[in-house]
Amino acid sequence: MTLTAFLLASVSFILDRKSTGGIYAFKPVYIPVGLIAAAVLYSMFWVGHFVSIHILPFAASQVESIYTIRANQKPWLIAALLFFIIGPAEEIFWRGFVQRRLSKRWGLFVALIAAAAIYTLVHVWSLNLMLIAAAGLCGVFWGLLFAVTGNVWPCIISHAAWDVVIFILLPIK
Repeated sequence: MTLTAFLLASVSFILDRKSTGGIYAFKPVYIPVGLIAAAVLYSMFWVGHFVSIHILPFAASQVESIYTIRANQKPWLIAALLFFIIGPAEEIFWRGFVQRRLSKRWGLFVALIAAAAIYTLVHVWSLNLMLIAAAGLCGVFWGLLFAVTGNVWPCIISHAAWDVVIFILLPIK
């Protein structure tokens, strides 16, 4: 996963090196925006988990299976990979490359929906409905954040922080 994310981000930088506009211009305000967005998304997942385990009989076991993928790894290593490589690389590719390119062709709304749908479909191979739904929610959430800010940095910060919190610091299970 780490290698794939890194390669996709690298290829998107290479293909877009001259046409990224200001989407990678960093402003200090993006730090609190990204952290607040991560907290909001985590809250949505917490509520969603509470509701889903009470109405879907398979929800708890499917959520638990998401966490078992990383169970035998060192938490500090997983946290570092999520924070410094996987989260940022996914945002560079999905929002900075895919959503931005689609929006040039089809407009902001269609691009947001299409990019989120593709991001969701990438997770179908897992056959885990809870993971697929989570990917859909995240795709729409970070897609909206990108559409509103016009910058990848809030998405990178949000994704990286959310990954570490939900997978390492405060897992929801």
